[in-house]
This record gives sequence, structure tokens and C-alpha cells, in this order.
Amino acid sequence: MAGATPLTVTGAPFPILPLWLSAPFEATPTFFHSLQQQLDLFVNIVLLIRQNVVAPLLEIAVWICMVMSTMLVTEKLIMGAASLYSKLFRRRPHRRYKWVPMREDLEMGTMAYPTVLVQVPMFNERQVYKLSIGAACGLSWPSDRLIVQILDDSTDPEIKDLVELECKKWMNKGINVKYEIRDNRSGYKAGALKEGMTKDYVQDCEYVAIFDADFQPESDFLLQTIPFLVHNPQIALVQARWRFVNSNECLMTRVQEMSMDYHFKVEQESGSTMHSFFGFNGTAGVWRISAIEEAGGWKDRTTVEDMDLAVRAHLVGWKFVFVGSVHVKSELPSTFRAYRSQQYRWACGPANLFRKICFEIFKTKKLSMWRKLHLVYSFFVARRVFSHIVTFTFYCIVIPTSILVPEVSVPKLGVVYIPTTITILNSVGTPSSFHLIIFWIFFENVMSLHRMRATLSGVFEVGKVNEWIVTKKLGSSSKPAKTEESMKRTRPSIINRVLLAELGMSVYLFICATIDLKYGKNHYFFYIYPQAIAFFIMGLGPLGLVGTVVPN
Repeated sequence: MAGATPLTVTGAPFPILPLWLSAPFEATPTFFHSLQQQLDLFVNIVLLIRQNVVAPLLEIAVWICMVMSTMLVTEKLIMGAASLYSKLFRRRPHRRYKWVPMREDLEMGTMAYPTVLVQVPMFNERQVYKLSIGAACGLSWPSDRLIVQILDDSTDPEIKDLVELECKKWMNKGINVKYEIRDNRSGYKAGALKEGMTKDYVQDCEYVAIFDADFQPESDFLLQTIPFLVHNPQIALVQARWRFVNSNECLMTRVQEMSMDYHFKVEQESGSTMHSFFGFNGTAGVWRISAIEEAGGWKDRTTVEDMDLAVRAHLVGWKFVFVGSVHVKSELPSTFRAYRSQQYRWACGPANLFRKICFEIFKTKKLSMWRKLHLVYSFFVARRVFSHIVTFTFYCIVIPTSILVPEVSVPKLGVVYIPTTITILNSVGTPSSFHLIIFWIFFENVMSLHRMRATLSGVFEVGKVNEWIVTKKLGSSSKPAKTEESMKRTRPSIINRVLLAELGMSVYLFICATIDLKYGKNHYFFYIYPQAIAFFIMGLGPLGLVGTVVPN
């Protein structure tokens, strides 16, 4: 026993059997020696497969991921530079476009103001309907030039009655509120907005402001945004920035805030500064109604009807402006289930839209070929497809797997420099949360699995590609009142509440990290162990380990 050595095979990165298992092979050379020969043969076959099949495929995957990572970091550097230029040289919208405050005319009176439609689509919004209706009705604008349209698709009769009662309350205060309902939810939000635009009273409106049910604009919102549309006929959309009222509710909302602030401060700011395309966020924006009509109106072919409309408006030559100084209060999803549903829709929808609109982009005659290529490559391919795929594939699959295949090495550019650059660029949006950057990295890597599946579902149009799940809002309370529906809902079993794919990834990463710790030379285990823990915690997230816990 003392003289035994661990069973090894030439070319293996670590002993095939530990000392205490290999000792009996040395002690009984007759039967166990034959068994050892068979094991050597099996291991040699595995090594041959690894060297001649797995290693070349992994090498190809490494370089594909390197190309996608380079594309992604290049996009982020360009957007960051444009955003920095806008800030340093004060290239704000008020300096790039004509903006004159709205005032009553001595002769025309309030007729000097254009008629504005405010649309508020909602679906069973028990917790926030009063806030959203109140904020819309409280906008500073002549009452005879403002129409507030509440598009209620609620299926809960009790909530419907409450929303209608709230509308009547504001009607009695002199606000022109229109309460609109439908017989079905065809087209979901896009269907509701489209039907709302067909009403007779809309014909007199020039502009439409859209707010989701959890958004609360300040009273001067229209006074700050409408002048851009009035004095610049080439502008179709004025997009405002979101400000989150519950960002400090839990660690998950803090991490979300970092990603969303980057989206507004860098992605949308740079797009507006460079006069290139940036998408409508679906809310907290004002559209020119004639632009919506010229673009073909609302379509429900994907779950991102807002982006669909924006792309089609861009294709017919309209421009957009992002006004970062105008903030609209909103709510981040604070439950893990709601956040996952939102992220699935946000990842799947753009990928599916790209599949459906790609040929339309190249067929249009109102954009130069350069702008067409920029829209396809920058907005869709790099940011909406490759970004979700490479984050999971490279950092959670390829790099950990390279530990098991020593024939393959990953360049330091991909392991260290590119992810470090991306991390630093993403942190500039929310400097106050820089100390949470490590949590943001691991959280985003775990969510990349969910987003990649959603992206592939959208690209290949399979699975839940057209499923619309409304993001649940909690309003000012994390304990929503019980409804008859929630009382009847049965609690699913634990196996149906945990995320098996995330738990499986945690096991795989833990194994890779342990092998790297004992036999590796690249010290990948420093980040793979924490990543494995993150996958494990978020795999159990639906049990209440992630986000706000809301009792049934």
C-alpha cells in the first residue's frame, strides 16, 4: 500500500484514480491488472476523442466567441465615446434642436397648444392604477387640449370596476378622461393601443404620449417634450428617461438599476447624439401621430411592438430624440419571477423582430446602405443577438470547459481585458453602485442563460416566442391584497419552482473550478467558484432567495 502510486494515463491532466483506489491494482496483478488495461484503453480512447474532436471544436468556439466579444466591446466603446462627447461638449437636445416653451397666445388662447392624447394601457393593475391615472390626469396642459385615454384590458371584474370608478372621479374634476375596454385581448398591448387610436375623438390629436401603468410622469412632462415635436417637423419621437422609485428595495433591484442606467445614459444618449437609431422603450415617450400612421401603425407580430414601430418609422426617414433631463418615475420588477418574465420578453422579442424585419430594412429606399448596415449590425446583431449568446457561451461554457481540455488555451484578451472593459463601461451609468459591480457581473452571467434561450427562441421562432406575460407591479406595497384568483391558486411543488438548468450549471462549474484549483495553471477557479455559487442561489431563486418575497 505504501509503495502504490495513483493510476495515471499519459496525456491526462490529472490522475485517473486516486491513491486509495489505485492501491488494489498494484496488490493483485492478475485480475486487476487486466481491468487496469481495459481502463487504460477506455481512457486512451477518451483522450483521442478529446484531442481530435473536442479540442478542435472548442478551439473554434473560442475564436467565434472572441470575434463576438470584440464586436460587442467595440460597440460599447463607440457608444461610450459618443455619450462622453455629448456630456463634455454639452451636445444636449435643447442645443441640437429648436425648443421654445409653450405659451398661450393672446388671440388664440389655449388654441395655441396642440391637442395631445395620453394613452395608459393596463391589465389587472390593482396596485398602481390610482397612481398612473392620477399622474396622467395631473399633467400641466390646457384641459380642452388634453385627452386621457385609459385602455383597460383587465380580466378581473373587481379591478375593472375600480379603474372605471377612478376615471369617473377625474371626469368629475373636469379632466377629459376616456375609459376604453375591449371584448378580448387580441394583440395584447399593441392591440389595445391600435384600437385606442381608432376612436373618433383621436382624429383631432396631433401627438400621443404613452405611459405604462406603473409610470408616473411629472406634471411638466408635456411642457418639456412637446416643443421638440412642434418646432422640429422631422422628429417623430421624444423619449424620456426612467427613474426608479424602488431601486433600493433589494440587491436585485440595485443590479437592475445599473443595467437600466447604462441603457439610458450610454445606449440611448449616444444614439440620439449620433442621429443613429435607438428604440422606443414602449413608455415615457411622445409620438407624432402622423409618423405612427406613415410607419404602418401598431403591429402585434412580436412582443416588442414598441421597437417594431420605431424601426419602421426609422425606415421611412423619421428621427428620434432622447431627452435625458426629463425623468419619469417607474417601478423595477422586484420579484424574481416577474424579472425573469420581463427579461425573456425583452430578449426574445428583438431577436424575433430581427428575423421578421431584416428584409424590410434592406428593401427600404429612404435610408442609405450605410445606415441599413448600421441598423442591422449594431442595433440587432451585436447588441440584441450576439451579446446574449456570447455572455453565457464564452464565460460560463467555453472558458470553464477549457480546464478539462488542456490542448486549448483562451487568450488573455478574452478572459481579462474585454470583460474588464465591458464591466467598467457598464458601471459608469450608476457610479453610486460601483461597489456592487461584482454582484452585477455574476448576476448578469447567470441571467445570460435565460436570455440566450429567449434569444434563440426568437431567432428560430420556437417555444414561447409570442407569449406575453405582464410584468407584475407591487406599487408602494410589497404585500398585494388577495384576490379570488390568488386564493384558489395552488402552490407548485418544489421541483417545479427551482430552476434545474441553473442548478445543473452550478454543479458543472463547481467541478471545473475544483479541477482547476488542484491541477490547473490559469487560476480560473477564482471566478468560477463564485459563479457556481451564483448559479446555485439563483437556481433556488423562485423559493425566495432572490428578490422580494411576496406571500400568496
